[in-house]
Amino acid sequence: MNKFDSQNTKQLLEKNLISEKQYEEIVAYRSLNIFSLNTELRLFLYLSVLLFTSGIGILIYENIDSIGHIAILSLLLAVIVVCFFYCFKNSKGFQKTETQFEHPVLEYLVLLANILTCIFIGYLQFQYKPFGEHYGLATLVPTIVSFFCAYYFDNRSVLTIAITGLAAYVGLSVTPQDLLNNNDFYASESLSYSAVILGVLLILWTIYSNRISLKMHFSLVFLTFALHIISIAAISNLLHHDSLIWLIFAGILAGSTFYFYKISHEMKAMSLYVFMIVYAYIGGNIFLFRIFEDIDFSDIWELFIFLLPAYFIGSIVMFVKLIKNFHKEIAE
Repeated sequence: MNKFDSQNTKQLLEKNLISEKQYEEIVAYRSLNIFSLNTELRLFLYLSVLLFTSGIGILIYENIDSIGHIAILSLLLAVIVVCFFYCFKNSKGFQKTETQFEHPVLEYLVLLANILTCIFIGYLQFQYKPFGEHYGLATLVPTIVSFFCAYYFDNRSVLTIAITGLAAYVGLSVTPQDLLNNNDFYASESLSYSAVILGVLLILWTIYSNRISLKMHFSLVFLTFALHIISIAAISNLLHHDSLIWLIFAGILAGSTFYFYKISHEMKAMSLYVFMIVYAYIGGNIFLFRIFEDIDFSDIWELFIFLLPAYFIGSIVMFVKLIKNFHKEIAE
């Protein structure tokens, strides 16, 4: 038992949170130096799914002429059906609370079936175009399937695929339309507004899900995507030449920072807190640059060069201090 664990266990005993007998049992158990391979095994299962799907993609690419499209699609469909049949047969069915398969391998079978479904629909659209020129539908259909599987089988990995597919669908539905209808090529601006709206919708869905107690453990996944989507969209537009637009997005970033500061403390989510600080720091520096960009500092530029190292060192120290204080807060 290492020194850190020993001290924490001793504190539990001193606070009368555990009895003397329980303390002795904990010390005796930890002295055996037993460790779990659960994380390592799950990692290998995850890698095996990625390698298998990657191998199928390479196989299709290298043997497309000799195998044939129908044969490849039939093989993919057969594997998908077998995987989903086995998963549905051994699942506990949909539940609002967190559920798990009795065997962890089934969780990765769901992930495999979902990835292969995305490959199947994408390949089908590329080769035979069942959705015509509506490529957004080819993205929306596997996204809907992914959301269904994520909630039915309670799978966070599939949920990330679903949210990514939803973001891709928003991009496909906005950008081509703007490119066709506008000659000034400001599609990225429209895409940024769509990204912010998507991020807000993810936040609203998280709030609603928590109120009805629907898969509340999914909240961190939704909020992580919302944080990245909103912050990146806002920061990318802080350099826009139109003063009104970059001020709007500065306000959006400020509001996002305030919200995720509060929610990271409520959820005690270190990842949200760290990324919130990083995005706020980047956006804050760009904001200051835009505020003072029209001011002539030629007479005092040497002072800025002198203070710049101190500024960055102070930023690093402040960042470390904020992380340490947050960690201390969530540990109490």
